[in-house]
Amino acid sequence: MSFMKKIALIALVTIISTALISCGNTNEKSNNTTTENKTTSASTTGQAGVKDDVSKAHILKIAKESPDHTILAKAIEAAGIQNVLVNPGPLTVFAPTNEAFKALPESTLDDLMKPENKSKLAKILTSHASPASLDQDQLAKGMNVYLATGQYVQSEKKDGDIYVNGAKILGSVDATNGQVHVVDKVFLVAAN
Repeated sequence: MSFMKKIALIALVTIISTALISCGNTNEKSNNTTTENKTTSASTTGQAGVKDDVSKAHILKIAKESPDHTILAKAIEAAGIQNVLVNPGPLTVFAPTNEAFKALPESTLDDLMKPENKSKLAKILTSHASPASLDQDQLAKGMNVYLATGQYVQSEKKDGDIYVNGAKILGSVDATNGQVHVVDKVFLVAAN
């Protein structure tokens, strides 16, 4: 599949996911169901709501199960982009740690998590994804990494470590739909 077709496919999936989430949220009160004292809204259904404890983990599951990514998992849900991260991909996600989020200027994270900033948060999180599966060997060679926001950031190897957009890759995990690279900084390229 050509690079442009991949981009078009990612854009289409994002638009459809956003539309489905938006449609579900407009009727959230009528779509809520209560089962055994648990409430489930339309925003937690779809592919992201499928429970699968047998298969290899997709990107969303990796983020949700990592104790170092609880803030990222909450931000993904607040932005309403869960379903994008369970799609077949390929995707590469640069996943900031809790410490990376805590290093943001005071009140930045709290402001981004407000419902009125949902689209800004989604754009920032999307700036941490590339519509390709890029492993550390590829990134170490130094390249312009195309992000799902349409921007490019640079990868490089410096002093034995690999950096993307100035963020150090601390570790990597293969997912069923791509790669997750744990990074020590939050990319704010989409906020500018």
